[in-house]
Amino acid sequence: MLYRENGQFKTSYAADLAIFPIRQDRIAIGLLLVVAAIVVPAVASEYLLRAILIPFLILSLAALGLNILVGYCGQISLGTGAFMAVGAYAAYNFHVRIEGMPLIASLLMGGVCATAVGVLFGIPSLRIKGLYLAVATLAAQFFADWAFLRIQWFTNHSASGSVSVSNLEVLGWGIDTPMEKYLFCLVFVVVFALLAKNLVRSAIGREWMAIRDMDVAASVIGIRPVYAKLTAFAVSSFIVGVAGALWGFIHLGSWEPAAFGIDRSFQLLFMIIIGGLGSIMGSFFGAAFIVILPILLNQVPLWLGVPISTALASHLEFMIFGALIVFFLIVEPHGLARLWSIGKEKLRLWPFPH
Repeated sequence: MLYRENGQFKTSYAADLAIFPIRQDRIAIGLLLVVAAIVVPAVASEYLLRAILIPFLILSLAALGLNILVGYCGQISLGTGAFMAVGAYAAYNFHVRIEGMPLIASLLMGGVCATAVGVLFGIPSLRIKGLYLAVATLAAQFFADWAFLRIQWFTNHSASGSVSVSNLEVLGWGIDTPMEKYLFCLVFVVVFALLAKNLVRSAIGREWMAIRDMDVAASVIGIRPVYAKLTAFAVSSFIVGVAGALWGFIHLGSWEPAAFGIDRSFQLLFMIIIGGLGSIMGSFFGAAFIVILPILLNQVPLWLGVPISTALASHLEFMIFGALIVFFLIVEPHGLARLWSIGKEKLRLWPFPH
């Protein structure tokens, strides 16, 4: 009774094409944004902001970018960590080498540089796909690891190989406290999620999904595979690059190439598989799961009076991730997002199923 559409009539094309055509969805999203922007900063502790919420927002943004490429366009990528690294180091160089460079401009320019690199390594997708494309994007990961570790220009000739940023501000407002960093990341995530949602509903989004489902049939009906695949790589790399810049600037503050290693690429891939391929909401579900699970594995045994070692918790984390990936690929390939959709469909009929 709480999620029924009876009486919600569409009287215009704009209403019919709305992002959230059901009134309950609009109310729920509005309340969620109010809670995220007002309630959470007021009540959340510093630990909650630093260890859970800020990483969740940034990883959600990175998973969103990867989901556009893998989930919507069907192009497998194992180089997401490399594109995050490109965004972080490019933003760092813009920030320290150009006097008075605004922080937001530095972050966006990091995304632009990641776009260029992503398109470059996306060119092989015009000829290869599947496992071969995954290996080609994996080359981007190894190349980025080597370049940022060996070429000192990227680190502004830092002797230790690590870089750091401080005294971040936007329009004269400092971004120092965890609450300010959280709100800054929240704005980026909301804006990019809205842009991504509109993109996948547009003509280019339908082209991506046609290429994903059957590229030969898509080319027969007039879709240009070159344009569709390269735009998917460009949009995905831009979002991932901005997420990488946020990860370095806002979450870490000081980082080295190991922060964007191949583990990060696999972590993001796990997020979209568990959360749901081809789903904007699935990117957030997957990020929440990946961020919260290690904390639960460390805390729940203590709550139950069964303390376990850190090494055992780490091993359990890998085992659970592997088991869940196999489970979702076999039982529910669309991940947690599909389970959420099934729940909403059940609520539309409850308590009078027919």
